Amino acid sequence: MTDTPLFPTWPEPPVAAATEAEGILGALERQRATFWWKVSGLDEDQLRTPHPPSELTLARLLKHLAQVEDKLASAAGALPASEPWASHGDHTTGATWGWTWQTAHDDTAADLYALWERSVVRAREVVADELTRGDLSQPSALGPWPDGSYASLRRLVLDILEEYGRHVGHADLIREAIDGRVGEDPESWPPDA
Repeated sequence: MTDTPLFPTWPEPPVAAATEAEGILGALERQRATFWWKVSGLDEDQLRTPHPPSELTLARLLKHLAQVEDKLASAAGALPASEPWASHGDHTTGATWGWTWQTAHDDTAADLYALWERSVVRAREVVADELTRGDLSQPSALGPWPDGSYASLRRLVLDILEEYGRHVGHADLIREAIDGRVGEDPESWPPDA
């Protein structure tokens, strides 16, 4: 975990963003914070609780979204995958994504939270650094597609926003089944540690 909280205040996307990047990144930050609120303050047993008939758990979502964040950083900055994924192939093979799913229940709650937080911090830093060199239309290292093009930074960030949108909904249902925590916005911030 870092010394600075990931979300010192509840993030609201700018109502009248000055730039496209501010608007899109503001929406991503809100989805990240909502996910954090849905998974925070739980122990290993709670994180490993499925919502039948699915085998999806909050532990698996935490580790999966940590890998998604790391893939964003890697593709945006043309960087290698960080650990633990670098030791298991990288982000381009299905085996690595399967490994993430299969091993999430082997990790402690503290390790899962720290892994996700490190991945978010890395992705934020890499995207911010890339935006000092251009806007969201600049090409990333994700590709080449069949036509020889590379995904833009915009496409990467929008894909991550979509990924969070899907999984925040999953996390909401699972968390409600665990302890009844529901809602779109927390009543107080920050959430339980």
